[in-house]
Amino acid sequence: MNTLTLLLLPLNLWDDFLGLLGAMMTPLYWAVSGILVGFHWLLSSLGMNPDWGGTWALSIVLLTVVIRTALIPLFVRQINSARNMQLIQPKVKALNDKYGHDRERLGQETMKLYKEEGVNPMASCLPLLLQMPIFLALFYVLNSVSRTPDQALGYFFQQNPALAESLHNATIFGAQLSSTFLPIEGGFGATQWVTATLVVLMTVVLFITQLQLMRKNMPPEALTGQMAQQQKMMLYVFPFMYLFMGVNIPIGVLVYWLTTNLWTMGQQYILIHNNPAPGTPAYVDWEERMRAKGKDPDEIAARRRGAGKPSAPVNGDPTKVARQGSGSTPGAPAVGEDTAAPAEPTVQRQVIQRQQPRKGSRAARKQ
Repeated sequence: MNTLTLLLLPLNLWDDFLGLLGAMMTPLYWAVSGILVGFHWLLSSLGMNPDWGGTWALSIVLLTVVIRTALIPLFVRQINSARNMQLIQPKVKALNDKYGHDRERLGQETMKLYKEEGVNPMASCLPLLLQMPIFLALFYVLNSVSRTPDQALGYFFQQNPALAESLHNATIFGAQLSSTFLPIEGGFGATQWVTATLVVLMTVVLFITQLQLMRKNMPPEALTGQMAQQQKMMLYVFPFMYLFMGVNIPIGVLVYWLTTNLWTMGQQYILIHNNPAPGTPAYVDWEERMRAKGKDPDEIAARRRGAGKPSAPVNGDPTKVARQGSGSTPGAPAVGEDTAAPAEPTVQRQVIQRQQPRKGSRAARKQ
């Protein structure tokens, strides 16, 4: 194998990886294009102009709603996992304080705590990882149709090039759905106004969503220290990222982006209002509302957490204790009795026996 082959090997591996990724994403491209074309056909059947930008924009909105609705179970799973992790944070902090000097022991005790509490730290990340390919497929299909309709992704656009051209050339408020803010040709026109409006709305919605989360659904300890700095950075940095990225994204993709941000804001509001995280201002407000309705908030919270199940004993499996008790000799203390109490007098007697000779020797020395 010569030197040139060795140099080109990473590029070949990268091409293979991209080919594998494309093959994995192809079914998602088909699904996204099929749903979008299906909604466009439905709206056109209802009398809307099939080549009008409003028809395509509404189709994109409905496509986004369908995708986000399908992802609700993953969102609920993610929230529950994050909530369970948040509930055991005091115990995790106690372990850090106790075993912080011994990283290996800290890791063992932390994993033991996760097992006892039935918590998986990765469970909150898995739904997010499963959502990413779907969002990427949605983005890439819309972006490909907007930029290069003759090379559009998705089976239904590839089989119907006229639909890809229709979406590419469709206009709304005088701006093509495929156009971007930059470059500015012929002055500040309809494309720039529509793009700027969508980007500003996206930025405002994102800012409100992050601010709502920080003020209502985060415990006080999370608003101090390094975590607070990260949250504040996200609060102000992400909107600026939207401003810089939005000027190069087609209007059709911005419609999707604004829709999914609005969905996230509404979904988060419902969550904070009806099922807030314990120890947060939103949780205090929720408790007051439940008491005003004559309901017990503690009982509701326990039922949501699946409380009422017998917790594992500190010393291990209760069946192991029962087996030890069943095999004991007659006269032995029953299971559940405190068998450590008789040990205390024994220790005291041993101390006294060690001390008595010393007292005697001291008296002998004085004589």
